[in-house]
Amino acid sequence: MNSNASTRFRIAGEPDIPGMVTVRFSVVENRLSDPAYLTRQMWLDGLVSSGNANSWVCEQDGAIVGFSIGRIREADIWALFVDPRFEGQGIGNHLLGLACDWLFQAGVETIELSTGAQTRADDFYLKQGWERGALNGRGEVVYRRRRAAVSEVA
Repeated sequence: MNSNASTRFRIAGEPDIPGMVTVRFSVVENRLSDPAYLTRQMWLDGLVSSGNANSWVCEQDGAIVGFSIGRIREADIWALFVDPRFEGQGIGNHLLGLACDWLFQAGVETIELSTGAQTRADDFYLKQGWERGALNGRGEVVYRRRRAAVSEVA
């Protein structure tokens, strides 16, 4: 991570939604075809106060530069995005780890996510050890990660 900046990871709250939206719309790949698709309620449903989800943000010098959202009922990573200006600093790795750890601690056995095929994100999840599956109905690659068994961790 950038040693010249003050970097902090923390649980996101409602006041962080505008910064998360800014990061989501800053990405070059995996862009939304319809930005209106993401409603305020969808963002609120991604916060821990919903009872089903939790979100984390990464701040550098007080500005949100990345975020992740995990959902228990859906057993998925709903979002993981890093501002392109801050890629390559380990932010995505850390945010993904926070979401996965939380989901596994909540009892989720297998986490799923999807991303655009042949994108940097596609390569990222492969390098992180996720199992690459088939394309879903939206033409995205589906990835899965199982919780490690106790004997696998020891």
